[in-house]
Amino acid sequence: MSRIDVLGVGIDNLTQKQAVERAFELIDEHRSAYMVTPNPEIVMAAWDDEQMSEAISSADLVIPDGIGVMQAARILGTPLKEHLPGIDVASEILRLLAEKNGSVFLFGARAGVAEKAAENLQKQYRGLVICGTNAGYDFDDAVLSEKINAANPDFIMVCLGVPKQEKWMADHAGKLNAGLMAGLGGSIDVFAGLTKRAPKSWQRLNLEWLYRTLCEPKRFKKIKKLPHFIIKAMRERAGNKNEKR
Repeated sequence: MSRIDVLGVGIDNLTQKQAVERAFELIDEHRSAYMVTPNPEIVMAAWDDEQMSEAISSADLVIPDGIGVMQAARILGTPLKEHLPGIDVASEILRLLAEKNGSVFLFGARAGVAEKAAENLQKQYRGLVICGTNAGYDFDDAVLSEKINAANPDFIMVCLGVPKQEKWMADHAGKLNAGLMAGLGGSIDVFAGLTKRAPKSWQRLNLEWLYRTLCEPKRFKKIKKLPHFIIKAMRERAGNKNEKR
């Protein structure tokens, strides 16, 4: 599968339908493959962290979660097919798993949050098997690995935040009795009802990032880095043009 280079990070150029199809191929292979969902924050983290960069490049599926990644790809002259928020792709995976009584393991968030998310998901997706949960703080990795292996999940939602979740998946790739792992940030909090997504109208306008920032002002520190990300893409595009002359 060819990838589009977006400022040093390879992104799979897929529609949501194609991404979900690929996810199920990996689930069926059952080799604890993993998916990462880069936004500008993740791409920039890879610039300064070799381990993070390797974790992304080694992923079996890399989808463009952030609209900033889409904009950078367009500026670089290599537009991506579709903006793919990780939580939307995960939701579709869960919906289809439910149709075949597939299973998911929820890993992340504070104590008790994954359990609440599990309750909500079972109501939303009839037939989905929640085969285990584990908080994302102060966990024993060996005990967790045994727990996952015993649960034998089709899908693991890894919600530890950047870069911890990407590095954890890279360390455990090919070592667990599981289908596909996916780094999904705060998705467990969303499914638990603790965090609200932007209204559909904001999502359609690709302004979910702004809505989240307005709801969580502390995120402004992250948003302040976005102009640097876009400027870097513009400089790289200008540099590529000069090289062709």
